Amino acid sequence: MIDRDGFRANVGIILTNDNADVFWARRIGGADAWQFPQGGIKRDETPEMAMYRELTEEVGLGAEHVDLVGCTQKWLRYRLPKRYIRHHQKPLCIGQKQIWFVLKLITEESNVDLGLANKPEFDEWQWVDYWRPLDEIVSFKKNVYRKALMELAPLVLPNSK
Repeated sequence: MIDRDGFRANVGIILTNDNADVFWARRIGGADAWQFPQGGIKRDETPEMAMYRELTEEVGLGAEHVDLVGCTQKWLRYRLPKRYIRHHQKPLCIGQKQIWFVLKLITEESNVDLGLANKPEFDEWQWVDYWRPLDEIVSFKKNVYRKALMELAPLVLPNSK
């Protein structure tokens, strides 16, 4: 769903473990492009419904494998670089607006299955320090990642208030 301003509705997923590390995944064909799981919201979905669907499609986990800890209070937006805008598509998408969710893994990590979808997004994953994604994410997503991680840190890191 693309709003009248050209932003596609999307969810982002910050999956944590008992050590407050976060799930960091490498995109297939993305050289060394790592990111959090994310995906679009379909017309008949709430952000929470889309988050669980994306969690299953991209990570192979269901609602029974995680606890929903919280989410951002408002949409966080980023603009796509001009080279990524598909000017021939209507409606025109100039970026994404995202609700970010933080989840806690409550199952064995062996339940993670990156190959569950027909067209997998990721080929590798690892647990990393909560703040490390800020050093590695592509520049046009950095501000959204910073805002999401800052807002959700009190729910994950005990001394971050």
